[in-house]
Amino acid sequence: MTSGTVRVDIDGSLAIMTVSRPEKLNALDLDMLKALSEAADAVEVNPDVHVAIITGEGKAFSAGGDIKAWGHMAPQEFGHAWVRYGHRVFERLATLRVPLIAALNGHALGGGLELAGLADIRIAEEQIKIGLPETGLGMIPGWSGTQRLVKRFGAQIVRRMALGGEIFTAEEARQFGMVDMVVATGTAVDAARDYARRVATRGPAALEITKLMIASANGEDNGTAVEALGSILVAKTGDLKEGVTAFSEKRPAQFKGEW
Repeated sequence: MTSGTVRVDIDGSLAIMTVSRPEKLNALDLDMLKALSEAADAVEVNPDVHVAIITGEGKAFSAGGDIKAWGHMAPQEFGHAWVRYGHRVFERLATLRVPLIAALNGHALGGGLELAGLADIRIAEEQIKIGLPETGLGMIPGWSGTQRLVKRFGAQIVRRMALGGEIFTAEEARQFGMVDMVVATGTAVDAARDYARRVATRGPAALEITKLMIASANGEDNGTAVEALGSILVAKTGDLKEGVTAFSEKRPAQFKGEW
């Protein structure tokens, strides 16, 4: 499946989402955000997919938000059509029902790091650099750089990137806990495939529920996690089956407290 500038390839139980705008170092514009949302939907509804990878085509994972895409926007348009829309897309990816692995084949800067940060596992090639350079342009990290990344990486390391403008190597990022593994140049996707195969041997239902529980424990998406877990549990009960049957038969439900 190809949706604009994001390609989705299904290989058995694995889905690979490739951000494909290499001539712009995979800088994100509105079309790419829409394509990422559609890619997330395609992965979410495919019952055969148990784990997903996100990577970039060419020399970069993503150089962040394309300045040409947002630089001309009026403040209200910038806040709604760019920042809030990007938030919704990134949240869609962060809350995929399957584990998501980011294969960082190149630099991940600004919105590119925020995109990598929503993955469950990050595997980086040794030559890459990561950072949050937005304040050098007079703007802020607006796609959860000061929120999700603080929860996942820690406030002080985000301060160093966002306030101090520090750019870190892959090995430094590993030491700081921002990436989980550093591999040789050109091997991130293969390493992500190997890790994905390990993940895919585990119970899909257990993976989905465990991912929800970890997100909740980390202070992310608490309401959705609780409601999703509760709904999954209720969906297996005899009471729900009775309620649906009674509705179809136009009669009062006879609940028995069956789990």
